[in-house]
Amino acid sequence: MPKVVSVNVGMSRDHSWQGRTVYTGAWKDPVEGPRMVRRTGMEGDGQGDLEGHGGPNRAVMVYQIESYEYWSSYFKRSDLGPGTLAENLTVDQLPDTDVCIGDRYRIGEAEFEVSQPRVTCFRAGMRIGHPEMASLLVAHHRPGFYMRVITEGRVAPGDSVVRTARGPGEVSVADIDALLYLPNPDTEQLRRAVRVPALSAGWRTSLQELLDAADKPRPPTPVAPAWSGFRTLKVAEVVPETSEVSSFYLADPDGSDLPPARSGQYLTIRVPGADASAVRSYSFSQSPTRTAYRISVKREPHGQVSTYLHDQVHRGDQLEVAAPRGEFTLEVEAENPPPVLLISAGVGITPVLAMLDQLAAQESAAPVWWLHASRGPHELGFGPQTRRLLEKLPAARAFTFFSRAGNPGNEPAPGQVRYGHLDAQALGGLALPAEATAYLCGPAGFMAAVTESLITCGLQAPNIRTEAFGALDAINPGVVGEGEHHPHQPPGPPGTGPMITFARSGLGARFDEGKKSLLEFAEACDVPTRWSCRTGVCRTCETGLVSGEVTYAPTPLEPVQPGRVLPCSCRPTTDVIIDL
Repeated sequence: MPKVVSVNVGMSRDHSWQGRTVYTGAWKDPVEGPRMVRRTGMEGDGQGDLEGHGGPNRAVMVYQIESYEYWSSYFKRSDLGPGTLAENLTVDQLPDTDVCIGDRYRIGEAEFEVSQPRVTCFRAGMRIGHPEMASLLVAHHRPGFYMRVITEGRVAPGDSVVRTARGPGEVSVADIDALLYLPNPDTEQLRRAVRVPALSAGWRTSLQELLDAADKPRPPTPVAPAWSGFRTLKVAEVVPETSEVSSFYLADPDGSDLPPARSGQYLTIRVPGADASAVRSYSFSQSPTRTAYRISVKREPHGQVSTYLHDQVHRGDQLEVAAPRGEFTLEVEAENPPPVLLISAGVGITPVLAMLDQLAAQESAAPVWWLHASRGPHELGFGPQTRRLLEKLPAARAFTFFSRAGNPGNEPAPGQVRYGHLDAQALGGLALPAEATAYLCGPAGFMAAVTESLITCGLQAPNIRTEAFGALDAINPGVVGEGEHHPHQPPGPPGTGPMITFARSGLGARFDEGKKSLLEFAEACDVPTRWSCRTGVCRTCETGLVSGEVTYAPTPLEPVQPGRVLPCSCRPTTDVIIDL
């Protein structure tokens, strides 16, 4: 019969790691005698990152003594034992291939229900000194699992583990783990998994997204970018839109058709002869066609690329352009389409204007809501075009918000004009349809506030999609003291490796061969990064690879698509431009 080998606890505290401080409860050690288990965890135990660990659905972590024996042989080590992989209960038996989500177990005075596998997290390998551990746990089908507490009570070493109920669907912990983290998940198994009531909400959402993608594939996207690196496009026309914004129509120099692209995507422009940092990305501002791509660029103070485009680029000139990229793209069903909200502020209008152009060209039956915020009428661009497009959509409603009153000018703003900010109060008064899909673009603070307000209005979070122009907010779980920094050249002598250009951050520097990965190099430059496992499993760090080649170590468990990159586990082999 399965039994508890060890009960392990540890409070969260600071640990030094790669020159940083991480606040974590991953250091757990065996204790003698019984321990009280409450709904949210075990007496004397703690978790540092409550976004990924702890709470009612992850109250108690379980790992098997057989897996410790496996890893001891794998690493040829004799010091791996209970608690070193951060579990609360080390058990004899209960392999991940046999334990199912929803299984219930009586242990001592308490009763538990299996809720999910272990989260892939870099802290899995911190204590034992193996950074690749998060990847290995998945690849070797030995993740361990979390349980929620059904009945509180005391648990002690030596207690028997008695299964009192089998989880419906009989989907094992190892199977659930593989569905999320390994390639080619089985659709029928996904369908069974999302129906298991005990599966934690986070895992259910992630697996449901995979199932939705299998049942209702998104509109086809090229597997690889239309071309690698940069190519030359001709400036067919330059059109001033406002005193600060101009549109650039780009065509093939030979008059050939341009590769297909999608509304909401962007182009990356490189200034010829300038330093490596002179690279910027600009969204399409109308639906791309075979004959022309249109981008619209705001002149930014001290903006190297925008100044170059405004002051030096004219009709007939040529530009170095990387292929269309981006996943902020319009998805509308052909029949009975749900409402679409297109929401923007300032020059954030460009990608949603391209989406509006697409909807008008398709004569979509979708109810369309157009909401745009501008400081005043003098800064409102694309007014005539927007009105023409809205007139082609009989179910469209439009509102323009001016934060400052002023002369309305010669051209009326699209839709109803309201003075004030496009905020929670304004959105709450519009009776927005809760079943809508929203597309937002604008400053980061604007998108965060509008997203929160839309959820308050009843929209589902997965149906709210955003696009940011600059660097994305960092995700650095558990790292202490990460204040606001600005990208800069790495400290110390210049690197001797390939040139790395961080396109969103406007920084270029030579790679330091002493760094293990592009992620580590980005961190040395204080470029905002996103990560969790740091071994190529969770894909939190995944971003666009505009140009260049990389090599991986460890090899990702799921192949990385062309034009994408996992900075956490790769190093450059050539000069690289990356979308960070």
